[in-house]
Amino acid sequence: MSGQGNILNGRFIERPNRFLAKVDIDGRTVESFVPNPGRMYEFMIPGKSVYLRENSAPHRKTNYDMIGVLHDGILVSIDSNLPNRFVRKLLETHSLSYFSDYHKVIPEPRLYEGRFDFRLEGDDTITLIEVKSCTLVEDGQALFPDAPTLRGTRHLKHLARALKEGIATKAAIIFVIQRPDAITFSPHDENDSAFGDALRAAFDAGVDVIPLTTKVIDWDLHLQKRIHFIRGPLKFHSR
Repeated sequence: MSGQGNILNGRFIERPNRFLAKVDIDGRTVESFVPNPGRMYEFMIPGKSVYLRENSAPHRKTNYDMIGVLHDGILVSIDSNLPNRFVRKLLETHSLSYFSDYHKVIPEPRLYEGRFDFRLEGDDTITLIEVKSCTLVEDGQALFPDAPTLRGTRHLKHLARALKEGIATKAAIIFVIQRPDAITFSPHDENDSAFGDALRAAFDAGVDVIPLTTKVIDWDLHLQKRIHFIRGPLKFHSR
């Protein structure tokens, strides 16, 4: 978020592993932590304009976090930690009309030997919410995931189970699309068909699927709108 270190602009060089990038800043090469395990092939292109935040916290291997990329003229946040903070703020200020009748927001509640992202408690209601970060958009279609996610599939099954067992009165998965240019959202069956099947099954079981587009302003996410969920499965052309 803004105010947590200087922001520097550089040029992407390479990504030696999932969590490390090399970036050119004014002729010098620096190493940066990549706070996103996704593949992000469309961003990880040599010469791409990227943004780093200085981070000199102790016990770190690098002094930078790569938090954004300029892609086709659009500023995209790639920090996968930001969507949870964004949703928490919206929930605590009652700024999401899809959720009402609650007076308590509990982050990371335990259930089924794991955790969800949020639990909302009202007088007679309990809502469980899972949040996912989405950065991949192709021809106006937001797609998730861009890499297989066993954890994401498990969360969907647990949301549906909580509804079935009466533990929750409502359940939802929020896809925070960290860019403003998506028109529709679908599961990316080409990358993870199990997740797509789990998302459709959860939706049929009553789990609300909420894809939200955002705009990056001063390195905070600002809500744009909820977009249409196309359940798929989609047919992809071979690349």
